[in-house]
Amino acid sequence: MQSDSFLYKFYYQWWKNIDKSIFFLITLLFTIGLFFSLVSTSLIASDKLDTNSYFFFFKHLIYIFIGIFIIFIFSSIKTDLLFKYSLVLFFVALISLFLVPVIGIEVKGSKRWIDLFFLPRFQPIEVLKPFLIIMLSTILCSSKNSNLYLKYLLSVILILIISSLLMMQPDIGQTLLVVFSWAVLIFTSGINILFLFGFSILAFSFLAYLIVYVPKFDYIQSRIFSFFNRDRDTGTHNFQSDKAIDSITSGGFFGKGIGEGTLKNQVPEAHTDYIISVISEEFGVVAIILILLLFLMFIYMVFKKINYEKSDKIKLVLIGCVSLILMQVTIHVGVNIRLFPTTGMTLPFLSYGGSSIISISILSGIILNLTKRKINN
Repeated sequence: MQSDSFLYKFYYQWWKNIDKSIFFLITLLFTIGLFFSLVSTSLIASDKLDTNSYFFFFKHLIYIFIGIFIIFIFSSIKTDLLFKYSLVLFFVALISLFLVPVIGIEVKGSKRWIDLFFLPRFQPIEVLKPFLIIMLSTILCSSKNSNLYLKYLLSVILILIISSLLMMQPDIGQTLLVVFSWAVLIFTSGINILFLFGFSILAFSFLAYLIVYVPKFDYIQSRIFSFFNRDRDTGTHNFQSDKAIDSITSGGFFGKGIGEGTLKNQVPEAHTDYIISVISEEFGVVAIILILLLFLMFIYMVFKKINYEKSDKIKLVLIGCVSLILMQVTIHVGVNIRLFPTTGMTLPFLSYGGSSIISISILSGIILNLTKRKINN
């Protein structure tokens, strides 16, 4: 009885203190993602895998349950413990990223995943990203070191290590996402804009050198050329982009209807990298606009909370988390409408994939923790 009473009080305190509007939007986005996972993967499972047509749906459902549990854990602990545990988990995730070149699984020419007995095809960078935001914010807001340029140097070294590991896989999309998140945090912390501009030029110059002169990155050069020249023969990536934009066009404003779309059967990664195109084809551009509005509402609510926050570190973490989500949504949508070259970026909350769901769940838990009422912290 005492145990039940304790759990009830714990849950009551958690529910009373969290921002219910943000929590509702997170739950709604997960629910929408689960619905579209059912719509976009049922035929894939039955036709291509010769298995239960709800195989991917149930797998997605399990990951969402795990994600909700992760959200509850990260949002319920005290803020100081959240930061402490996050730093430990950051180094665990970083070690797993170091292991990718050694024991990683190669899929379509890229080695980005490792197999764990409890989590097959686990992508370390997805779990690393939320904790990287906290690590960078901790470095930039450290009171033990008053030298601002030394803090910037430490953050640059950290980003260079992670970016190098990602480029070895290779995974340019995640590399750009990580560097962008770092740039947002550095800019917000008050760095000289000329320093940031100079570093950006060096970084993009180095990236351009890799793409042009290093054979391992020929596939990126191929995607860029296919983006600017659609007549160039560049294989499946050009085909996927063309099919994605065709499906959006054919769907019109209100779509073809549930199950009437063809993209999910034509593009291998439709339920992950091209989920927006699948939704647009069957439910129309109106559905995409509504989804984007939900993301904008989510970002607005978090930024609204930042205005009332006094801690610089919490402000940086929240800005970093929101920027990470915003940039990932922008890249995903941009690729689907041929605004950007193909990068293989999932859509937060909606795309199918265990690593992606766990990553966004950790981010959501951190956001809910830092936006809740602080009377119990």
